[in-house]
Order: sequence, then structure tokens, then C-alpha cells
Amino acid sequence: MGSGTQTFQHRSLSVKLWPPSHSTRLMLVERMTKNLTTPSIFSRNCGLLSNDEAEEDAKKMEELAFAAADQHYKKEPDGDGSSAVQIYAKESSRLMLEVIKRGPKVNGGLADRATDLRGTVFDISGGRRAFIGAEEAKELLRPLGEAGNSYTKICFSNRSFGLDAANVAAPILSTIKDQLTEVDLSDFIAGRPELEALDVMNIFSSVLEGCHLRYLNLSNNALGEKGVRAFGALLKSQNSLQGLYLMNDGISEEAARAVSELIPSTEKLKVLHFHNNMTGDEGAFAISEIVKRSCSLEDFRCSSTRVGTDGGLAFAEALKRCAHLKKLDLRDNMFGVEAGVALSKAISQFTDLTEVYLSYLNLEDEGTEALANALKHSAPSLEVLEMAGNDITAKGTASLAACIASKQFLTKLNLAENELKDEGAILIANALGEDHGQLNEVDMSTNAIRRAGGRHLAQVVVKKPGFKLLNINGNFISDEGIDEVKEIFKGSLDMLGPLDENDPEGEDDEEEEDEDEEENAEHEKELESKLKDLKINQ
Repeated sequence: MGSGTQTFQHRSLSVKLWPPSHSTRLMLVERMTKNLTTPSIFSRNCGLLSNDEAEEDAKKMEELAFAAADQHYKKEPDGDGSSAVQIYAKESSRLMLEVIKRGPKVNGGLADRATDLRGTVFDISGGRRAFIGAEEAKELLRPLGEAGNSYTKICFSNRSFGLDAANVAAPILSTIKDQLTEVDLSDFIAGRPELEALDVMNIFSSVLEGCHLRYLNLSNNALGEKGVRAFGALLKSQNSLQGLYLMNDGISEEAARAVSELIPSTEKLKVLHFHNNMTGDEGAFAISEIVKRSCSLEDFRCSSTRVGTDGGLAFAEALKRCAHLKKLDLRDNMFGVEAGVALSKAISQFTDLTEVYLSYLNLEDEGTEALANALKHSAPSLEVLEMAGNDITAKGTASLAACIASKQFLTKLNLAENELKDEGAILIANALGEDHGQLNEVDMSTNAIRRAGGRHLAQVVVKKPGFKLLNINGNFISDEGIDEVKEIFKGSLDMLGPLDENDPEGEDDEEEEDEDEEENAEHEKELESKLKDLKINQ
């Protein structure tokens, strides 16, 4: 060849997808941590992990997923690693789902029992809600019958078992009952006739009788008293329960009495959820008896259960024995002022409380002030405070603001649907000072707030480093006020909730209907001037 001729040797370009870079692995850990700390349908039932626990679990999950994928890759070193990447992603997703469904650790988490995580959870809840028959049950439950399996947790939720499927499940479950620690039978008889549903529950109850369970979920089954008693054999045999979930189960007064009667011991119970039932005051008395016996209780939820003042008083008295309570959710009941004041005496003892949900309890100013004063001197690590829809006015806001000012770890504040007006809004805004660096969500919607209050709230929260959402919709902020708030959030409008239900022409009973725009502006300027430097007594 001549000197001007160049010879090129073509080579095939081989791109190796495995192993992933260190930065890629770190990125996966970050994503899993975020998923583990984001509220979901599972966290409502199982609880939400703390940031530290989520990060610890995420690191261990990534290590397990990497080890599984790397082992696969070593069997086919000549491949490009794409199949190993798929295993890495699939294993990460599987492990993460198990941890989300497990919830916060009770005695040691993933880091303490990494080897237990593989093959310990059997879950058929994925996919569409559906009836299953005998043949499908045989196929679905086949892994449970395999010798040497290590399943300790089963979830049959979202699949409706009839008699034929239950009779298939029974002998399989009998072979593993001694190794089970967590059973989720929520929403597993949907659409079945009452008699068949009761027979199915009796079958499962009988075969699982004697299991040493830590967690039992029987939610979303429209149990009523008959259903509770159908599970009698299983409930009576439980002496070590740490979590019991009976949400949306038609738990009436009689059913609540049956639960209290059938469970022999609740000394180790840490989670008790009765959300969305028709319990009423009489049923609350029975539930209170369970609470009294549950001195280790950390998470109590009895929201939307039609409980009035008398039942609220019973809860307040029973909760005095639960000194370790971390989460309390009594939303959407009819407690009234008297029960609110009584509850404040119990709350004053809760030094470990991190989340409290007391919305829609008809507390009014008196009940709110009592609870706020109690919380101010307890719950130093409070992260979530919800007291929406309680007819709180500016008069009752001073005590509430003082409480909020003392909670430097507060991340979420919900005071929606009250009557705080500008006076209350500015007091609350002043309470959210520089110490509240972890605050990320404030809901002050539907509070008759005008321009001054809206502006003051916006100016305070926009400075928070991790802030995510301010909701001031449904108020009486003028068009000019809306523009001011949007200008304050300029560049970060995603942190400002919708304002489509704001009514610039809204009027209070205390204001003249013919008050013009100029008088409104003067009033707001004067009010803000008086309140902007207001001090809150600690």
C-alpha cells in the first residue's frame, strides 16, 4: 500500500453494563430511602419509617440486591451484564416492598436480620382485586406448601376467598402455622354472601389458631360482631400481638365488646387501629378497656368511629396508662370541649409523642387551649400536629401558637377549616420561627384569612430550606394579595398550593358588607403593624 493509504482495523465495541458505578449504587440507595419515607397506602396500615431507619434499610437492601445480581453475573461473565442489571432492579424492588409492608421496626430492622428478608414474605395482593377459586388457589399458594420454605409473613389481601379456595388454603396453612409471625387477611372475602364469608373466616381462624403472631390485620372485611366471633379461635389464642388492625370492619358496639372479650392479652400490643367503624360511645367503652390493658401502646388510631363526648372521656381516661404513645389519631369524632379538656390531661404525660391528629373533634377554643397547653409542656419531638375543623378562633390561637413555637422538630401543621382570620394566621406565622427548620407543610386553608395573613404566612414559610407546600386556599385574600403571595414564591410556585377557591369578596360577620377596597387595605396594614412583632410566651 502507498504511504497515503491508512489501514483501519474494525473492532466490535463491547459495552459492559455490570457492575454499576459507585455513584449509581448511591443513587439507588437515595431513591429507596425516599420511597420508604413517602406516605403510601401501605404506610397507612403499617406505619412510615423514619429517615434514619429508611436509610439504614436502603443500604442493606442495595447490598443484598447487588450480591444477588453479581452472583448471577459471575455465572455468565461473557454477557454484557444486562440480565444482572435486571436482577439488581427486580431484587431491589422486591426487598423495598417487603420493608414498606413491614413498616417501622419493632425489635431490630433489616440491618439486624438481612438474611431473614429473602423469602420470608408471601404476598398475593398484587394485581386486580378478584375472586379466586380452588384451582387458582392451588396455583397461587403452591410456594407455601413447598418443603423447607421460610415464610413468616403472609398477605392474602385483595383476593376474595370462597369456600372452595378456603378449603384449599387450610391444609397448606396448617403446615406453616408454627412459623408465621404476621398475617394479613384484610379485604379477603369481598363480595361473598354473608354465610359463605362467615364459613371462610371460621376456616381460616381454625387453621391459624395457636399461631404466635406479632401482627394481625383483619381490616376491610365488614366483620361486624358475627365476623369478629368467627375469628374467635384465632383471637383467643393470641398472647403476643404487637399490632392489631380492624379498620373499616363495621365494628359496632357489640363487635367492639366481642374484640375486648376475645383477646386474652394485650400487654405487648404497640399498634391498635380501629379507623372508620360505627363504634359509637358504647363501643368506645369496650375499646377503652383494651387500651387500658395495653400499657406498651405506641400507635392508637380510632378515627371516624362516631364517638361522642362520653366515649371521648373514656378514651382520655384509658390513654393515661399509655405512657409510651408516639402516634395518636382520633380524627373525625364528636368529642366536644369536655372530652378535649379531659384528653389534654392524658396528653400531658406523652413525652414520646411525635404525631397527633385531632381534627374535626368539635374542640372549639376551650378544648384547643387545654390541648395546646398540655402539648407545649410534653411531646418535645412532635413532628405532626393536625387540628383542622375545630371552630378555633383568633381567641384560642395564642395558646396554640405558643405550643407550636416550642416544637422545633415540627414538619407538618394542619389548622384548616377553622376561623383564625388574619389575627390568628399572623400569630401562627410568628410562631414558626427560625428554629422550625424541618417544617415542610402548612395547611391554613378556609380560615377567613385576608391579604395580611396570607402574606405573612408566605414570607415565613418560603424561607424554610426543605419546605414543600403552603395551602391557603378557600380564604378571603384580595387579588392584590394573591399577586403578592405569588411574588413571594416566585421561582418556587410548586411550594404554593392552588388558590382557585379563594374568594376576594368574602365577608365576615364582623365586617360591614359595604367596606370598600381602600378600607380593607388600611385595616390589613394596621393589623400587620400591630402583630408583626408580637412575642409568644414560651
